[in-house]
Amino acid sequence: MPEGPEIKRVADQLESAVAGKPLEEVWFARPDLQQYQSELGDSIVTGVKTKGKALLTEFDCGLTVYSHNQLYGRWYFMGAGKRPRTGRQLRWRLDTEDRSALLYSASEIAVMPSEEIHRHPFVARAGIDVLSDHPTVAEMSRYINQSRFARRSLGALLLDQGFVAGIGNYLRTEILFCAGLLPEATIGALSGRERSRLARQIIRITERAYQTGGITNDPKIVRRLKARGWRRSQYRHYAFCRAGEPCHVCAEEIRKHTVAGRRLYTCPHCQDHPAFTAS
Repeated sequence: MPEGPEIKRVADQLESAVAGKPLEEVWFARPDLQQYQSELGDSIVTGVKTKGKALLTEFDCGLTVYSHNQLYGRWYFMGAGKRPRTGRQLRWRLDTEDRSALLYSASEIAVMPSEEIHRHPFVARAGIDVLSDHPTVAEMSRYINQSRFARRSLGALLLDQGFVAGIGNYLRTEILFCAGLLPEATIGALSGRERSRLARQIIRITERAYQTGGITNDPKIVRRLKARGWRRSQYRHYAFCRAGEPCHVCAEEIRKHTVAGRRLYTCPHCQDHPAFTAS
């Protein structure tokens, strides 16, 4: 499933394709949403926001369309009237004079008054969003220090969209690696310095993944490995999907675990070594 950085990049594409432009047509596959087609089609998209892995497409008529790609949803952006070659099912389409934005296979789409979108069950439950809320390290440190998070293991907590919205499997591994923390640790057991480190890396790694299109590794390491001819899959991450490979930082073998029902990767040296600092 795409994580927060990937969805934010899609939001940027959608905003670029349709925001501020007269719409030729808005179409929904679901019959219960077709009542909104005319009103939205006569409106203008004013912006596209994200809340974790959800998109919030805002219209000047006072309505917002909530969409969540889940596992199989995918956006396509094409010339007006053109369609991709795909076996997926079209769920939502926005047409301007020269561009079409098409959402395929997404199972969750809702239309709500913009002032009530905060009441949507996913939005209401979602935690802080690094790429939409833009917290400082100090603000993130105070947020994660709340008592309601204190007893949760980091390995489970980082996948909870009610904690930090938008973090998924690869971000969880990379954040823990860069914070030098093990997945079994709890927020309540961390020192003040460790909490600050965690807060900093939640922000840094999420923003890096957004800016680079999913690369979380140190840019210096990436440049060095690319110069050696390494493939993207080999240099993309510090630890994620690198079981049995040497750590890019210390050369210790990366290990694979199952935590909260999903795979997670750690370096036994870097994540249990107080002198380690990721860049």
